[in-house]
Amino acid sequence: MADKQCRGIRGAITVEENTDHCIKSATRELLVNLVEENQITPEDIVSIIFTVTKDLNAAFPAAAARDLGWRHVPLLCCTEIDVPGAMARCVRVLLHVNTTRTQEEIKHVYLKDAVRLRQDLFE
Repeated sequence: MADKQCRGIRGAITVEENTDHCIKSATRELLVNLVEENQITPEDIVSIIFTVTKDLNAAFPAAAARDLGWRHVPLLCCTEIDVPGAMARCVRVLLHVNTTRTQEEIKHVYLKDAVRLRQDLFE
């Protein structure tokens, strides 16, 4: 069996509105998809960085990970750079995981309007 290496897994999702419920619900959907697509267990997760656009401030997206029971995973929330014309109401995530998968085998997940961020992954 191959040795595990630390790999980055990216994902993003757009949020319907700036509410606690909508932010946590969308983030939870994204995290569940990332875990399923990459067959990750919480013990595999080294850390997670979340970013949100400046128009999402009703909740910390990391709270969705805590709601999933990921109590021992280091989490960090930040504000995304406010580039003019950039996608609004978007939660982005970078998971650092220990895995035997190669970079080519990693499945990055972009949901809802966020698929536009990485159209190259869906061609």
